[in-house]
Amino acid sequence: MNIGEFKNVNGQFLGSIATLAIDLPKLGLRPVQSPSEKAPAFEIVALNAGRRWVQMGALWEATANETGEAFYQGKLEDPALSEPLYIALFGNSDEGYRVAWNRPKRRDEFGSRRSNRSDRSSFGESTAGADGSLAGAGIGDDHVPF
Repeated sequence: MNIGEFKNVNGQFLGSIATLAIDLPKLGLRPVQSPSEKAPAFEIVALNAGRRWVQMGALWEATANETGEAFYQGKLEDPALSEPLYIALFGNSDEGYRVAWNRPKRRDEFGSRRSNRSDRSSFGESTAGADGSLAGAGIGDDHVPF
């Protein structure tokens, strides 16, 4: 879903993003000059209530796997937001960019992507016996098995 746009205005990319809960009417893309290939392509800056430009995100260049289309992806992050807003910009520097959002994939309670793997050896040996009781490794009144 498109939630905003950036246009080239006198050599600067200016735009806005609006959702049901967020209204960012004055945003800019500031090119990042860095020799590091891991550096973002742009910093996302916003005009705050004090009329100062503050950084609130960054965008990295990416390529779509299926089409080979180049785009920018990143996130907006600010203490005023309840969680980061993940965005992607599609378009080009001449015609401008459309801002789309996406939701990151959920992870299970161990922080990994869900899978059908039955191999859980990275969590160590089980402390459950066949009947579900606590078992193993010198269990006694004065020993904590964890």
